Amino acid sequence: MCPAHSCAVFLQLACCCGSAACSLCCGCCPKIKQSTSTRFMYALFFMLVTVTCVIMMSPTVETAMRENIPFYTKMCEKLNAGENCSTLVGYSAVYKVCFGMACFFFFFSVFTIRVRTSTGCRAAVHNGFWFFKFVALLACCAGGFFLPNQEKFLEVWRYVGAFGGFLFIIIQLMLLVQFAHRWNQNWSSGVKYNKIWYAALALVTLVLFSVAVGALVFMIMFYTDPEACFLNKLFLGVNGGLCFVVSLLAISPCIQTFQPTSGLLQSAIISVYVMYLTFSALASKPVEMVERNGKNVTVCVFPYKSGLQSDTNIVTGVGTAILFGCILYSCLISTTKRSSTALQVYRNDMPENEVNVCCDYDDEKTAGGQNVKYDERDGTIYSYCYFHFVFFLGSLYVMMTVTNWFHYENAKIERLLEGSWSVFWIKMASCWVCLFLYMWTLVVPMLFPKRFQA
Repeated sequence: MCPAHSCAVFLQLACCCGSAACSLCCGCCPKIKQSTSTRFMYALFFMLVTVTCVIMMSPTVETAMRENIPFYTKMCEKLNAGENCSTLVGYSAVYKVCFGMACFFFFFSVFTIRVRTSTGCRAAVHNGFWFFKFVALLACCAGGFFLPNQEKFLEVWRYVGAFGGFLFIIIQLMLLVQFAHRWNQNWSSGVKYNKIWYAALALVTLVLFSVAVGALVFMIMFYTDPEACFLNKLFLGVNGGLCFVVSLLAISPCIQTFQPTSGLLQSAIISVYVMYLTFSALASKPVEMVERNGKNVTVCVFPYKSGLQSDTNIVTGVGTAILFGCILYSCLISTTKRSSTALQVYRNDMPENEVNVCCDYDDEKTAGGQNVKYDERDGTIYSYCYFHFVFFLGSLYVMMTVTNWFHYENAKIERLLEGSWSVFWIKMASCWVCLFLYMWTLVVPMLFPKRFQA
């Protein structure tokens, strides 16, 4: 075995069983930062458990496993998992697995409180020892199946999950508002150097408002009916009116005096997202039927499918992928230094006295594999504690979403996009929370001018 290959193998072992950062074996891969590598590995853990939960909620997958895996029934008997492994599927199994994942991330959130430098022993555990952490995650997920008094546990854990899921939604909305302000501020500052940024701002704002208005017209066409769907008409009017109000508020003289960078771009971004949430809420509402010509006719439903089961599976699959992509994006982007600072959870002004004497690595590692840049020598670039706390909330949000929130008993992943009142009200409330947060960021400099003086 060549020395370079031997060293690469050693580094991969150090990644799994020591404090070294993980990297790919291929040397042609671009350089990766230690902080990025760490977050990628935790995200991989998160997605592995999420996929497992999706499989547990899919009768289609369960049937395929029963038909294609040899000795499936005997294996279930050996595991004491009930007939056809009934205790390993369904909403109760998802609750137990997500309980284990939530405990895993909550433990690390507490474990990494006030970690300010990557040279400490706690930081070494956070950034390495992936094999042991993977085993610990599996043990936590499996441990949920051995809890006593499981009926009481499931009832209490359901409300804990709902509360954590709501917090995760609020963090998502806060990030969106922060993103809108940052985008407008960056492009507005470019106007000082090149007037073409004015045209870019105007063009993007016009496109976004066109999308928002088009979405509103689309929902009026397909999700309203002269004889039914009163809530649809009411909320379309309310949400459309609120978007118009915040757009006027953003360019009003009283707001411009205290916040000169406020403009229509932010309100356009918020309007598009509110229209998306409104569409998602209306699509999640149980169907309504009216009697016409002696027949019951379904109304206020967009005819996206041609009647084939494959169409439904495709729509569900794409919707599920988009949903969990958004969850993963929110978990990762909310823990960057800029985002966590904006959410008032990141500070790096207090030294840590711990020193990691286990291992010491150069700034970069080559060794025949992917180069790793140790970018946290002078201090952490994101809050480890907050990072794990967001993943803890994300675990609860996944649990509630996969099990269809409070309509869990008949929940199936194939019916994830079908209507339920709990999902409808959660998404509709998210619209109003998003608008409230944006309006608050507009008026708070006017209410507390001394605090926001540069």
